[in-house]
Amino acid sequence: MTRPKMDAPRSTVDMLNSACFCFSLDETALTRALDSELDQPGLAELVRQRCPYLFSAQPVFVAAQQLQRMAQVMQAIESVVALPAYREHVLAAAPPIASLGTSGPMGVFFGYDFHLSKGRLALIEVNTNAEGAMLNAVLARAQRACCTAADSMVPSLASVEAFEQRIVDMFRQEWRLAHLSGKVGNTVMTEPPRPLRSIAIIDLVPEDQYLYPEFLLFQRLFERHGMRAVIADPTALEWRDGVLWHGDLAIDLVYNRLTDFYLEQPGSAALREAYLRRAVALTPHPQAHALYADKRHLALFSDAARLQALGVPQAAQDILLAHVPRTEMVSHANAQRMWDARRGLFFKPVAGFGSRAAYRGDKLTKRVWLDILAGDYVAQAIVAPGERVIDGADSTAADIALEATASTKAMKFDLRTYAYGGAVLWVAARLYRGQTTNFRTPGGGFAPVYSSAEVSDASARACAGSCTDDSAPYASYVFLLDDSSGVHPLPHALYLALARGEAAADALAGRTLRLADWHVRLSCGAPEAVVNETYNLVRFDGEGRVDPTLAPIAAQSPAAPSENPAWLTTAERAQMRELLFGKSPSPDALDAELR
Repeated sequence: MTRPKMDAPRSTVDMLNSACFCFSLDETALTRALDSELDQPGLAELVRQRCPYLFSAQPVFVAAQQLQRMAQVMQAIESVVALPAYREHVLAAAPPIASLGTSGPMGVFFGYDFHLSKGRLALIEVNTNAEGAMLNAVLARAQRACCTAADSMVPSLASVEAFEQRIVDMFRQEWRLAHLSGKVGNTVMTEPPRPLRSIAIIDLVPEDQYLYPEFLLFQRLFERHGMRAVIADPTALEWRDGVLWHGDLAIDLVYNRLTDFYLEQPGSAALREAYLRRAVALTPHPQAHALYADKRHLALFSDAARLQALGVPQAAQDILLAHVPRTEMVSHANAQRMWDARRGLFFKPVAGFGSRAAYRGDKLTKRVWLDILAGDYVAQAIVAPGERVIDGADSTAADIALEATASTKAMKFDLRTYAYGGAVLWVAARLYRGQTTNFRTPGGGFAPVYSSAEVSDASARACAGSCTDDSAPYASYVFLLDDSSGVHPLPHALYLALARGEAAADALAGRTLRLADWHVRLSCGAPEAVVNETYNLVRFDGEGRVDPTLAPIAAQSPAAPSENPAWLTTAERAQMRELLFGKSPSPDALDAELR
């Protein structure tokens, strides 16, 4: 019997991002994490008053293979930066201070910012002083899941503590790489290298910075690990007697949060002198910014001919060309072409930060365009950010006018990978509305990233020792089936919410799909055997909810499959069993099941 043609659904991750409201931020746990666990009384109130939209209440779901691909993009960039020809080319065009030293600190908290939409992953930019790492550690402490099945996706306390320890280890490693641990001032000591003892967290008027609460979190983290830490404006530093001082405290290392990337401003004079004299470990430093964060590099990373000319390995070229949107420098020579194509472009200053003076081309006025031509800008092909539908309880009148409902609202999101030495430290999302991230949108802010586990992950949890005597003996596993796009695991809790009308999936609106529901016997929490199979055609109404008017056509056993238009193929059965049990059955076993 010929099956009716089915529309292909979006991925499970996309459906979760559009229809899952199961997770939430535990406000009590957040207050406790800010005030008690990190020993900062009053910090929670400071966050509420100064930056009330710093944390989003719901997570963003990202497929594990996309997280792996993000790491591959980072490694590809590292392979380019390691090339002598690239370094020579970049540093020759940078201010002289960027050429200071060829070894030393690598730079803490690189931030690789990605857009991920409908399966397409794109690197938007690289930052060398990415903010938010400690805030995301606090956010991870305050996560909860509404059902036991979701517990494995919530960051554990152990994982958060390990992340914080990696942060401390990273700064200590920067101190060792600076080769200053055997010096006091200009005097070289003969004793074994000493440990890192003092850190200055530096930014312009730090108390006025929007993310000042994070400085307090870093300060306390360092102090808990035996280091003195101060938060200061660069003008509070003093260079004397071969040492960088803050009051009576000699500074070993400066955690640099300045956007004066090359220490060119008068207020940075003392820090600049100490850095030039190699009397302080500075991280991140001018050379890191020159090699990684100048946005002109995006033009190189997206240009096949230039990558080939530099001798970039072919594998790295393929990754970069697939994931870095086409970027060009804006000049008077290409001004007309850029203006004509502006609706598909995003314009950024080459030395920009925090999305300042960045513009979507479709929003440009002639006056702004003249400013762009007068400055140093790149034009990057627009890749849409991801979309996360959240609870709209705090929707404004404008939101309701745009979306015709106060129950949900769509937020944009990007993904930030925090990295050190080319290795991933943590991945977070930022939810926002408007052109760019802003931390001023109700419902927006930093959001945890939950990696969607395949159903076979139950086996991994069992192997990890999570088996208990009261484990549920049976579980249901639901799959959406389509002739053209294969098998799509669907979390059972999400399917129930859709069927009950408690959630809606815009991606499924108006679609008719095949649905398989396998009732599975568990052993120690892991799938052991399929004991019952049900197959239906399922129709979704115009709002993305299950349409109850379609009578189910079910087959409780493999008997007479030709009578059921929802019946699966041999290949689909093999794929479902592999997802469930982590291995593919033999063809003979599949034939036996189907007979």
